[in-house]
Amino acid sequence: MRLISDLGKYLLLMKEVFVRPDRMRYFFRQVLVEFQSLGIDSLGIVIIISMFMGAVVAIQTAYNIDNPLIPLTMVGFTVRQSIILEFSPTMISLVLAGKVGSRVASEIGTMRVTEQIDALEIMGVNPANFLIQPKVFAAVIIFPAIIIFSMGFALFGGWLACVVTNIVTSNDYITGLRSWFDPYTITYALIKTAVFAFIITSVAGFQGYETKGGALEVGTASTKAVVYSSILIIVSNLILTQLLLA
Repeated sequence: MRLISDLGKYLLLMKEVFVRPDRMRYFFRQVLVEFQSLGIDSLGIVIIISMFMGAVVAIQTAYNIDNPLIPLTMVGFTVRQSIILEFSPTMISLVLAGKVGSRVASEIGTMRVTEQIDALEIMGVNPANFLIQPKVFAAVIIFPAIIIFSMGFALFGGWLACVVTNIVTSNDYITGLRSWFDPYTITYALIKTAVFAFIITSVAGFQGYETKGGALEVGTASTKAVVYSSILIIVSNLILTQLLLA
């Protein structure tokens, strides 16, 4: 029953969130601010994780190709497919769920327990729309751009690992990257990322908005936001893969 109750509260909150903003000028300005806090500030960790992720996938693939009939160009092909289809959109989204989700939940949760949200309601402002909508829109726009960066640095990390360890030549790796490329895989990855971005910000916003108590409850809300959004990302990943690639 608790699950059904929370789902109902979440849907009702989303109904309040997705109405036309009362102050469009503020909305667009706040979206730009959220681009910085939700997206650009996360680029550092995304680049580091992506490069090492690409390097590990390349090395593991090269060492597991022990059949002389399989060309080493398959290393580049396998790295590209793995990174674009799964690792960048899903793994990086899980990382962002931890970084961005906890930040959103704690920010809105702190506003709730310090009665700032109550003050907005008294002033006649729709706090759900005012606080959560810019974050959702910003994340849905900026997360796919971050994933594009992740793909590029992951593929570069794979190339660097192959060249440094000398397990695959640069020419073989690049040839594999360019072989049998289907642009739809990029579209598939970006669609997934946009859905994941919505899940992360909306779930985190809901957890923060429903916070009651004090600092301890804010921490609990942040933890729940990360856990629930991560689970929903995994589940929706399976559903989207079936729908978009079947």
